[in-house]
Amino acid sequence: MNLFSGLLGLNVMIRLAVLLTGSGTTLENLFQRRDAGTLDAEVAVVIASRADAYGLERARKRNIPAFVIERKAFVLPEDFSAAVFEKVTAYQPDLVCLAGFMSLLRIPEAFTHRVVNIHPSLLPAFGGKGYYGHRVHEAVLKTGCKVTGCTVHFVDNEYDQGPIIKQRAVEVLPDDTADTLAERVQAAEREIYPAAIQLIAQQRLKIVGRTVRVLPPS
Repeated sequence: MNLFSGLLGLNVMIRLAVLLTGSGTTLENLFQRRDAGTLDAEVAVVIASRADAYGLERARKRNIPAFVIERKAFVLPEDFSAAVFEKVTAYQPDLVCLAGFMSLLRIPEAFTHRVVNIHPSLLPAFGGKGYYGHRVHEAVLKTGCKVTGCTVHFVDNEYDQGPIIKQRAVEVLPDDTADTLAERVQAAEREIYPAAIQLIAQQRLKIVGRTVRVLPPS
């Protein structure tokens, strides 16, 4: 399937819903790419799973609607996900971007292949429940890996299992700590996440089974 069927080859300004839990540095990166003219996407709404998430303030400074839907207010992940997507749907986004969002979502059928995430490893390595943030980098170092990286992928109903869109490798240096490794991985994330979203805006992704193919520019 091609995303946004019927628009293949056309650059369109797509609408994003951004979901976050913390500081919102990924959100800020998307703002900066949009300001620089290298990302054909505008943020329509921001939703945080914690009331103290600074990403909410980043959104409000730009007059972007920002809401809190706390995970702890719901017993079942299905109910939490339903509340999130009810709010998301009201803003009619083309794409939902997870930006440090720490809760499992149940993806409605209408949003299949319309939710993306970035993970701080080369999936499928160091992915799944419990692998997030510094836990990933600590596990990479403990295992003795020589290469790690980051992965942009579509989100399905399992942690870090959706089709892979884009990856970038990062060398693990002999004197790395979790902090120094995280810094370089995050630098790679800042490059490939907006690049993957831009491919979607350009209608250049085709999904065949679990494989995402990048089509040449028209």
